[in-house]
Parts: sequence; structure tokens; C-alpha cells
Amino acid sequence: MNYLKYISLVLAIVVFSAYYNPQQLSENVKKHDLTIVNSWELPDALREVSGIDWIGDDKLAAIEDEDGIIYIYDLKAKKITKEIEFADDGDYEGIAVNGKNAYVMRSDGLLFEALNYQSDQIITKTYQSKMSHKNNVETLALDAKNNRLLTAPKDEDPNDENIKGVYAFDLKGQAMLSDLIFKVDMKDKALKDYEEKKSYKTFRPSDLAVHPKTGELYVLEGVNPKLLIMNKNGDIKNVFKLDKDDFAQPEGITFSPDGRLFISNEAHGKMATILEVRLNE
Repeated sequence: MNYLKYISLVLAIVVFSAYYNPQQLSENVKKHDLTIVNSWELPDALREVSGIDWIGDDKLAAIEDEDGIIYIYDLKAKKITKEIEFADDGDYEGIAVNGKNAYVMRSDGLLFEALNYQSDQIITKTYQSKMSHKNNVETLALDAKNNRLLTAPKDEDPNDENIKGVYAFDLKGQAMLSDLIFKVDMKDKALKDYEEKKSYKTFRPSDLAVHPKTGELYVLEGVNPKLLIMNKNGDIKNVFKLDKDDFAQPEGITFSPDGRLFISNEAHGKMATILEVRLNE
């Protein structure tokens, strides 16, 4: 190689290395099946962010897995604008907001209802689901069309070790249903590449959300990052493997009413983030 060309190449590499940060996300970063449209780095209070939900006006309600606090995060201002204490410390994993009321799922299957959660007169009630510590519940989503909440176990299903059931909490009757709404078969061909010896480890939901336009169910996994999409009949439509460089530990998922998709990631050795994602289907 010509000596001057060699020197030029070395200088180019040095300059590139000085400015390139593999952890810094730019807009419209394409990663195979998805595009990262926007990204937000979260403050220390949300390093262990475990659930998010859209509440309007470019704001998200968020929880983390240690404190009984609902954080209001403003995407435009890029900061927490309000902290709402609803319960004592605990392992809180999923959040869903329905109008003035917020619902939070604890990992042992205890559902918290915070009535008028942004007011000075919060009333908190609890409901025990069919699940417990053994099932390790990390998911919660509002199914507004059917006036219910949806949840699924991360670990063993309470009814069948070969599935992950999606269960409902009827907001009108305020009762946890024992019937399956949907089920994810651990032997489904769509999960063949992820199959584990212990069946329940094949897919371990960390959160879920209902698409506001299609009614499809988006189910997230944080352990081995992936996103599973089910149609309205409960059939698996797609499974997207998520890149760990960007999705270190995806634990929360939500949609805006117009279909914008947001995924939150715990810090897991990096910065905790919220990513706005567009799927390249």
C-alpha cells in the first residue's frame, strides 16, 4: 500500500473512532426488521423502568420495579414532570391507564387500582389475580375496545406449562377471568428458533400492548429480546428478534392513539431508554 494512502487511512480511522459512539442512537436507525425513529435517555429514577403507557399530550406514565410510584415522563420536555405515590415499595412490573384511573401489576399477580391517580385524592384498591410469585407477572395492558385489562405470566402458566396464556380483568365487573383470552403455544412453529428445554422459557413476556387501529396484540420479551405479534384471533403473525445493542432489556411497550410504537429498556449496564420504533413489515 502506498505510504501516503496508509497514513490517510489511519487518520480516517482515528477521526471516525473519536466521533462514533455505538451506544448513541440517531434518528431513523434501521436494524433489519425495524427502524428506530426517536430515542430518549431516561433519568436515574427510571433506570429500572419496567412498564410504560401512553396518557396523551406526548406524555407516558411509567413505573419501575422498586418503588410504588407512577412517574409522568414528558417526551417533548425529555424529563419527568410528576411523581405519584400509589403504594409501598414492591416489585411493580406493568402499568395501564384508563382515563383518570391507573392500574399497576405487581410480580406476584396482585393488581393495584389507583383511582383519580393524578389528583390529590388517590384511592388505591387491590385485586388478587389467578397468578402468584411462581408465575412472575410482568405484563399489563388496556384493551379499551373490550373494556378490560390484559396480562400474561412471564414464567410458568397457571393452567398449562406448554403455553403462555393471556388473561383478562373485566373493568366493569372487576373480576379476574380464569378463561384464556389468547394463548401462545410454546411449540408454535413461529417460536421454533427460540425453543428451550424448559418449555416456559421459550417465550417470557415482559409486557404487552394492543394496537389501537388493528386490534393486534404486541407481546414483548426482555430476557432474549423479541417482539411477538398476534392477530385478533390470537394467532401468531410475526416474531421480531430485537438487537441487544439497542434493546438491552426491553420491559415496557405502548402505543399512541395514532399507532406510534414505544418500547422502554432498563439500563442493564447502559442508559435506560425509551425508543420510538417503526416495524418494517
